[in-house]
Amino acid sequence: MTTPTRRGRPGHSLDSLLDVAVALFIERGFEATSMDALADRLGVTKSAIYHHVPSKVELLRLALDRALDGLFAVLSEPGATQGPAIDRLEHVVRGSVGVLADRLPFVTLLLRVRGNSDVESHALHRRRDFDQRVTELVRAAVAEGSVRPDVDPRVTSRLLFGTVNSLTEWYRPTEEHRGGLSPTDLADGLVTTLFSGLRAPTRPQEHR
Repeated sequence: MTTPTRRGRPGHSLDSLLDVAVALFIERGFEATSMDALADRLGVTKSAIYHHVPSKVELLRLALDRALDGLFAVLSEPGATQGPAIDRLEHVVRGSVGVLADRLPFVTLLLRVRGNSDVESHALHRRRDFDQRVTELVRAAVAEGSVRPDVDPRVTSRLLFGTVNSLTEWYRPTEEHRGGLSPTDLADGLVTTLFSGLRAPTRPQEHR
């Protein structure tokens, strides 16, 4: 469930606080980021931060949920729940690229989580649940005959989202927009490249 933004002292909302916190977590690591460092980066006192959240751990939880909630929202869209499994799978891949582009720092942070706390363990559990639901989509597509059956669905799922996740290493939405590569262009290229090898080969028609 998405936590509503609280209005606090002038200058910083919970959203802007999260943006700065996530940038520091990625830059320094969660454990090495202190509330003092966060307050210094924001130019506020620690009490101003505590007006929004009770702890640094809560900031981490909110940040990870921002990424995960976006991904699970894609799974609930009509395109992911209706129609042939191969089309639903493509919708989920496209939607996940969109979430990554829109929430890049939050997804980057999620991919660095290793389960070192209850909050991280919960995030990993949700991420595994997402992966399992994608794998089930691949299995359904295999059963329909639209995805080649000679690759384990778990491998297919990991290859698909390994490629999606790798975008965090080089894709920068602002820079790419200037170069003409929008999130839609990115999703088109990824789907075209990956799904051409994923789809089951069509059988040639018999001549009579």
